[in-house]
Amino acid sequence: MREQFHALVRTITQALSGQPLDGGLQAWLNQTHGPGSDWFQQMQATCEAGVREGWLCKHEADGIRYGRVIRPSLETYGFSVDVVDMDDVAGPHHIHPTGEVDLIMPLAPDARFDGSPAGWKVYPPGSAHRPTVRQGRALVLYLLPEGRIEFTRT
Repeated sequence: MREQFHALVRTITQALSGQPLDGGLQAWLNQTHGPGSDWFQQMQATCEAGVREGWLCKHEADGIRYGRVIRPSLETYGFSVDVVDMDDVAGPHHIHPTGEVDLIMPLAPDARFDGSPAGWKVYPPGSAHRPTVRQGRALVLYLLPEGRIEFTRT
């Protein structure tokens, strides 16, 4: 499963390489790699298996299971990869110095991440939020350019 996870990550990070992190990218990702796509279904199944097998979301704090799976490298076109498992909870506020690309994989039918259902959510460089899952449980895969994230006290 880990090999499949890495292959799926390489596919998406290659597609993201050099692209501006904006609404256009979000729309493109949802159209080409969204919930109806084979890629999305394979990634969600792989992430669910990784959580069950214990190699994803190994750590826990404040009701959130999480873990950095891949550090930024040439293989991932400079993106780090984190996966979190959240169930009706808000995470710590943070800033995205270089942006953030999130894949939302609901485990409960009505689960929403920052108000969005299954699919992609793109945050541009300099944006900030308190990641929140409501209406059930969801896995969220975070792609961070250069692995950059700044946690705040807000």
